[in-house]
Amino acid sequence: MDEGARKTMEWPPPSTSPSLVVRSPRQTVSLIRNRRPHRDWNPSSKPPSFAARDHGPKPSEVYGFVGSITTVIATAVYIAWAYTPEPALRSLGITYYPSKYWALAVPSFVIVAVALSMAIYMGLNFVATPPPTSFSTIFDENSRDRMKFSPATEEERPIEPISDISIDQINNLMFGG
Repeated sequence: MDEGARKTMEWPPPSTSPSLVVRSPRQTVSLIRNRRPHRDWNPSSKPPSFAARDHGPKPSEVYGFVGSITTVIATAVYIAWAYTPEPALRSLGITYYPSKYWALAVPSFVIVAVALSMAIYMGLNFVATPPPTSFSTIFDENSRDRMKFSPATEEERPIEPISDISIDQINNLMFGG
């Protein structure tokens, strides 16, 4: 059998549209590379309004920027209020503000609330976890047995389907079989 005939029998010719089935990581990269649209950045080829439509900040970027600036300003105002003596605030004409007690009470409350919520979350996880002697720690209704797998060629290995490792295989690997 000649070289050309053997190659045609091994692999079908590539299709014009990329398939969604990926057989190897290398094919994934090549499919991504093929799907990227080519843009012509020549300003004379597009109307001038395309730059404003295609470029510009995303809404999430704007919200993030405004949120970070707001956080910095709120922190600066809080620190100025917490550390400035009351006579200095009165001399500036600032008379309506909360008591200095709240400068310590609110952050203390937040820290204690976060610590308690973390402790409660860990406790709920311990309660929800089955004991080590339970069979549900080995297998359950979502377990997947390993399927028989035979790659087409050594050169192009597909990614194996996801599956659970059986307890027999784990024992053989850890303790010798």
